[in-house]
Amino acid sequence: MSGHAGSITGLLLTSILGALLVVSCSTVALTGRKQLDLVPESEVLSASAHQYEQFMREHKRSSDAVQTARIKRVGARIQAAVERYARQADRTRDLAGYAWEFNLVESKEVNAWCMPGGKVVFYTGIMPVCRDDDGVAVVMGHEVAHAVAKHGAERLSQGLLAEMGDAALGVALHSRSPETQQLWMNAFGAGAQYGLLMPFSRTQESEADHLGLIFMAMAGYDPHQAIHFWQRMSQATHDQKPPEFMSTHPSDAHRIQRIQAELPQALTYYKSR
Repeated sequence: MSGHAGSITGLLLTSILGALLVVSCSTVALTGRKQLDLVPESEVLSASAHQYEQFMREHKRSSDAVQTARIKRVGARIQAAVERYARQADRTRDLAGYAWEFNLVESKEVNAWCMPGGKVVFYTGIMPVCRDDDGVAVVMGHEVAHAVAKHGAERLSQGLLAEMGDAALGVALHSRSPETQQLWMNAFGAGAQYGLLMPFSRTQESEADHLGLIFMAMAGYDPHQAIHFWQRMSQATHDQKPPEFMSTHPSDAHRIQRIQAELPQALTYYKSR
């Protein structure tokens, strides 16, 4: 291809990408942040449901009846708070297709997650850090916020956008199977990883903290407990973390500082619950 033709092709692709970004943005509920949205919600929910079912087949549910009941009890209250917020904000459409589940599985890993569609899993390894219902509410609110803010779809969309740098636009958008999406997510180079995906991931983490505080407050849990939880988490995992610029999560100090600044807003929801 000649330099002139290549320039025209490059300009055309840039123009198409620019137009695509303009028409493929949505707004995160509550925060108002614009986010990239290239993947249909139906595909996201279908893929996440499949991955969740596979995960649950391959992992053992906890036999601890007390802790399992705690996860389900707190989860139900956070779910009710999210649904109430959605009704008040006239955004019940954001929860269309959700089929909530709250499970505790056996694992020493200090972790928890919520897939698009409301499938929540806590690992037994995080329960000593949570300690009580308030601690579970901090994590539950945070993880549910990831799903409600559609961070999963946003990450897939970012993956599509990164892939477009080395592939024709039509090919990148044509094949959207879960398998292809996963291949794309695993194939990013260092430039895309540290230049695009991780900064956006830190944004998503901060947004989930913000929304999570509000959800736990609406559910009747004191958002002050978020500071205590993240202090415990810092102590439990301080030897495992890379520098912040290479991490998908904000540093503990930055996270706690930001949560302290956001407490006054969250407390208005707690007082008016």
